[in-house]
Amino acid sequence: MNYQEAIAYIHGTYKFGSKLGLENINYLLNMLNNPHKDLKVIHVAGTNGKGSTSSFMHSVLKTAGYKVGLYTSPYIEEFTERIQINGEKIPKQRLADIIAIVKEKIEIMVAEGKNHPTEFEVGTALALVYFAEEKTDFVVLEVGMGGRLDATNVIENPLLSVITPIDFDHMEHLGDTLEKIAFEKAGIIKENNFVVSYPQQKEALEVIKRDAYDKNSHLLITNYDELRIHHATIEEQQFSVEILGKQYTDIKISLAGQHQVYNCCMALTALEVLRRHRGIDINDEAIYEGLKDTKWIGRLEVLDKNPLVIIDGAHNLQGATALKHSVETLLKNYKVTLVVAMLKDKDVKGVLQHLIPLVDKVIATKPNNPRAMEADDLAKELVIFGKEIYVCNKIEEAVKKAYEVTTSDDAIVFAGSLYMIGEVRSLLVNCENIISYKERFKISPVK
Repeated sequence: MNYQEAIAYIHGTYKFGSKLGLENINYLLNMLNNPHKDLKVIHVAGTNGKGSTSSFMHSVLKTAGYKVGLYTSPYIEEFTERIQINGEKIPKQRLADIIAIVKEKIEIMVAEGKNHPTEFEVGTALALVYFAEEKTDFVVLEVGMGGRLDATNVIENPLLSVITPIDFDHMEHLGDTLEKIAFEKAGIIKENNFVVSYPQQKEALEVIKRDAYDKNSHLLITNYDELRIHHATIEEQQFSVEILGKQYTDIKISLAGQHQVYNCCMALTALEVLRRHRGIDINDEAIYEGLKDTKWIGRLEVLDKNPLVIIDGAHNLQGATALKHSVETLLKNYKVTLVVAMLKDKDVKGVLQHLIPLVDKVIATKPNNPRAMEADDLAKELVIFGKEIYVCNKIEEAVKKAYEVTTSDDAIVFAGSLYMIGEVRSLLVNCENIISYKERFKISPVK
């Protein structure tokens, strides 16, 4: 099996849907000799900020000298982004070799009358086998959806559970109240363990507290009372904070947006727990350097400066709230053209109400996904805002139009769907350079 065949096989399992539950993944992993049993895992759930928080921890542990696996979802441009060790994506042929083995075991499962694993279960099995074979020191494992019945919850005794901000998303699977959603997220808390949580909304926090108490797990809530942000631009932030009684002064991160400072503090709280309660040697130098070196593509990421071009994966209400704050504070001196694409099962109206009032022009387009909202339907939702609207059915056309209608001194923001920003990033970053892209499409930004 080569890489293309392996990826086709993985994506082909999409048709088996998204089934929450641990029976199937446990059966498959047992056939693969239980690769997860000996992994030292930091398990991360939440609605938003999971990936960034995981990436901060991964970078610090790597800087401290450890071999660290990172499992996240979804990917922005390429599937291999989801499975990394020390910042290096899983080699394509290695992925193919492991998937060949996984496929063989799945065929036996199905022949025995078991349900076919879902796409996420296949990806999770792939990651766990790879991390076990590579003998990683630690694995930062991000939940796909929910927590309690997510495939990653096969981890029985993590070093630590982390729960980032909880909000409304995937309600058809997780429930229609914060309490129900929090119940699913809190499912990653294990008996006699440690859990770090964001200071959630009241309804969610009560659920987490109760679950931690019932499982005799020690709960630590990240405290932002002593947080002082000294400097914030689209390219760098500097802040000081006190975490569990320890003072961190003048931390620098390269991720933009106030929410990334909060995510960083979540990671710091988790790292302090690992140092104090799990005996993991992480010196302060590794923390400062690792946080500064953390990269997380597709989140307020700058791709061009003439005009300023930013992509951001704000695809739900909480993500849109964070992007709104960033546009208000970091782009207050710019006129903004927003290129937006949405999946129809998201809170389209809520996202638009947060973002559209802040921008000058809007381009509606369509992500390449079976759940995509048609560009024309999205444009109908935009009419009430009274903005200048353009409709482009293809993302490449939307990129070209955005450059055409935005002055070189202003800004373009692509947001609303990770599937859309992944394609935008491929178009712009994977050209030889931005200039060649502009020349290729004969783009001449208005003066």
